[in-house]
Amino acid sequence: MANLNKVMLIGNLTADPELRYTPSGQAVCDLRIAVNNKYKTQTGEWKEDPCFLNVTVWARQAEYCAEYLKKGRSIFVEGRLKMNTWTSKEGQKRTGYSVNAQTVQFLDAKGTGGGGHAAPSAEPPASDEPGPAPDNQSAGPDEEIPF
Repeated sequence: MANLNKVMLIGNLTADPELRYTPSGQAVCDLRIAVNNKYKTQTGEWKEDPCFLNVTVWARQAEYCAEYLKKGRSIFVEGRLKMNTWTSKEGQKRTGYSVNAQTVQFLDAKGTGGGGHAAPSAEPPASDEPGPAPDNQSAGPDEEIPF
């Protein structure tokens, strides 16, 4: 049986991107986005149900995101869902999900929070630079992630 792990999201950044580098020099950018689900209640009132997600972007694409994105910008993310587990400060086991981005596109004009025409894609240009990890591998050994 075949498996598929593909996520496509359009949302707005809830904070400025956070860029860091692994000990081996690989760029990693953390994005936090809100994806809103708008629905109508039985009384006819419109409600928004936001979903907040963490997105991790790698390599040159990570540097593009850190350089051009700011809080409020609208983006399209295509990637893989990843389950994370950790122990809280209180000693409880926790589980959460994040998105390991393969493609990030900027949807609004630079410096605006909405509307406008498409800004440049964060897809890395064709070159010999390493890109994000292939679908069947993690983006890097856990030992290299400095957090």
